[in-house]
Amino acid sequence: MAEELDLDLVEISPNARPPVCKIIDYKKFLYEQKRKQKELKSKQVKVVLKEIRFGPNTDEHDFQFKLKHAIKFLSEGAKLKAFVFFKGRSIIYKDRGEILLLKFAQELEEYGVLEKMPDLQGKKMIIIINPKKK
Repeated sequence: MAEELDLDLVEISPNARPPVCKIIDYKKFLYEQKRKQKELKSKQVKVVLKEIRFGPNTDEHDFQFKLKHAIKFLSEGAKLKAFVFFKGRSIIYKDRGEILLLKFAQELEEYGVLEKMPDLQGKKMIIIINPKKK
């Protein structure tokens, strides 16, 4: 029947009893499968992670400057990772770093949701903020 119609006989489900076959144009079938895969891939949401770095002694002007960048990143829909990096002996100011990050998260409350509270990992204290849904 497939030869008469000038099409291909394609085995769809070989494990079924009896095996399932279809008479179709195989090249067109492959093309449509690729197109469906591409369409599904284009609909996926790509999560972008932006980072902002502070020092434990970050001044108010620098804080405000970085806050503006954070607002821009969150409004674009990017995830934000803010961290305080402790160099050398500045690790003794862990409390300053934590206060700074909590203040930062509080300022960004209307733009994003705090996913992770301040957490010390080696020489970095990290918070992660997710953008709010529009």
